[in-house]
Amino acid sequence: MHRHYCSRILFSLLMLLASAIDAAEIEVTVDRNPVGLGESFQITFTASEEPDGSPDFSPLQDNFEIINQQRSSSSSWVNGKSSRSEQWIVNAMAKQAGELLIPPIAFGADNSKPLKLTVSENTVTPQSNDEIFLEVNAAPEKPYVQSQVLCTLKLFRKVQITQASLSEPEIKDALVEKLGEDSTYATQVKGVDYWVTERKYAIFPQQSGVFTIAPLILNAEFVSNQQQRRFNGFFNRPSTESRRIASKAITLNVQAVPAGFKGPNWLAAEALQLSETWSDTSLQVKVGEPLTRTLTLSAKGATVGQLPELLGKTAIDGIKTYPDQPLLKEDKQIDGLTALREEKIAFIPSKPGDYTLPALEIAWFNTQTQKTEVASLPSVKIKALASGAATHPAPATATAPAEPASDSIASTPITVASDSDTRIWQAVSATLAAGWLLTIVLFYRRPAAKPSGPKSGTAASESLLERTLKRACWENNPQAAKQALLQWGKTEFATGSLGSLAARCPAALGEEILALNRLLYSGQHQDWQGQNLWQAFSAKPLAENADRKSDDGLEPLFKI
Repeated sequence: MHRHYCSRILFSLLMLLASAIDAAEIEVTVDRNPVGLGESFQITFTASEEPDGSPDFSPLQDNFEIINQQRSSSSSWVNGKSSRSEQWIVNAMAKQAGELLIPPIAFGADNSKPLKLTVSENTVTPQSNDEIFLEVNAAPEKPYVQSQVLCTLKLFRKVQITQASLSEPEIKDALVEKLGEDSTYATQVKGVDYWVTERKYAIFPQQSGVFTIAPLILNAEFVSNQQQRRFNGFFNRPSTESRRIASKAITLNVQAVPAGFKGPNWLAAEALQLSETWSDTSLQVKVGEPLTRTLTLSAKGATVGQLPELLGKTAIDGIKTYPDQPLLKEDKQIDGLTALREEKIAFIPSKPGDYTLPALEIAWFNTQTQKTEVASLPSVKIKALASGAATHPAPATATAPAEPASDSIASTPITVASDSDTRIWQAVSATLAAGWLLTIVLFYRRPAAKPSGPKSGTAASESLLERTLKRACWENNPQAAKQALLQWGKTEFATGSLGSLAARCPAALGEEILALNRLLYSGQHQDWQGQNLWQAFSAKPLAENADRKSDDGLEPLFKI
C-alpha cells in the first residue's frame, strides 16, 4: 500500500514536470507605453511554438475595447535549425486612464504573462487649422547634463497625406538619436477622429544651462476636402493642397552635475547593471595558459560614449594581462536608448601561486531616484597551477552505498541490480582492471630515452621545421606557425603549449610567441603579421640547444 502511494506521488510529480517543460512560452508586447485615453494601440502575443489551444481574449474586455484582431505565422531555417513563430495582434483602446493590467490570456492550457500599461488623459488641443497639426513634448524638462530626454512627436491628421517631409529636432550642444520605428494609430480629440503618426527621439544635452528645441517643420501635401471634378467616372482626380506646419518650441533647463556626486566619472542613467563571466568557473589555470574574464556594463538611458573603462590598469606581479578590444553596442528601443560595453581580458600567469584581482566599483547617478548609486563586483581569487598539475581535483573514490535508513526509503521504486547482474559487472570490471594493469606495465617497460646528444637526422629535421615556420610567417598563417612552434617546442624543450614555450625562449621571441597565442585565442586571425616572429626566431642564440630543459619525464596529456 505504501509503495503504491509513493509511486502515485512520483507519477504526479513527473506529469507536472513534463507539463512545465512542454508549456509554450508566450511573450506579450505593446507598440508603445504609455498610451493616451481614446487612442488605439496594438497588443502582440508571440509564441515560439504552437500553443495548446486558441486564445480567449475575453479578459481584456474588462479594461479595454477590442477593435479587431489578426493572426500571423512565420518560419525560418538558419544553420540547419528550423524555428517557427506564431503571433496574435489585437488592436485595442483603453476604457479608462491610470495604471491598467493586460491580464494573462489562456491559450488552452498555456497562458501569457501579465503586462502593465500606463494610460494617460488625452490633453491634446487642436490648433486653428484642425485638419492636420503637430504636437511635440519632451520629458523631463529639467534633465541633468548628459542624461536622456525623450522627445515625442505626434502628427494628427484627418485627411489623406500624399507626400510629406519633416525636419529633425535641433538643439545646441546635444546628441539626438531616433528611436525605433514610427507607429500609427487612431484617436479622438474632442469627439473628432484622427489618425496619429508618432515618432520618438532620445536627446542627450552635453552642457548645462537653458536650451531650446527648435520648432519642427512639416511640409505636407494632402487631399483637399473640396474636390474639383473635371471628369466623371474613372477619370475623377481629387485636388491636393500643400501646407507648411510648425510645432511649438520646447525649452530644457539642463542641470549641472550634482555637488554630492563623488564618482571619478559622471554617469547618469535610468538603470545600470554590471556583471562578469569567466572562461573557467573554477578560476584555476596552468602556468602559461590563459584564463579569460568578461566584464559587461549595461546602462539604460545612456550612450556608449558615457560608459567608463572597466578593466583596471593595476599590474599584478606574476600575471601578464592581455585585454581585447571592447565591444560597444547601442540598442535603440521605443522607450529609450540602452548602451552596452563588454571587455575581455586574458590572464596568463608566469609562475604558480594564488592571485587576487581587486574589486570593481562604478559610481553612477540614478535619474529615477535622483540618488548616487554604486555598482560593484567583489575581489576575485585565481589559482595558477604548475604546468603538469591538473586544473580540477580528481573525482572522489566511489564508496559502497549505505544501508537504507528506513523501510520507506527502501521501498522507493529504484532499480537495484540482481545477484546475476552483479556477477556480470564484477567480471567486466576485472577485465578492464587487467587491461589497465597491462597498459601500465608495458608503458614503464618501454626503452628509456637516450641522452640529449645529437642524433643522425636531427639537423635535417630541425631544418625542415625552420622552413615550415618561415613559410608560415611569410604567408601570415598563424595556425601553421602555431603547429610549427609546438613541434619545435616538443623537440627542443619537451613543452606542449605556446605559453610554456615562450617562458623558455629569449625575451624577444617569447613576446612574439605570446602575441601569437593571444591572437589565436581572440579569433582575429586575419590581422596577424608573421615577419616579427620569424625575425625573433632567427635571432635566437645558437647555443640554446645545449641548455634544454624539460617539464618532466612524460609528454603532456593535453596540448593547446
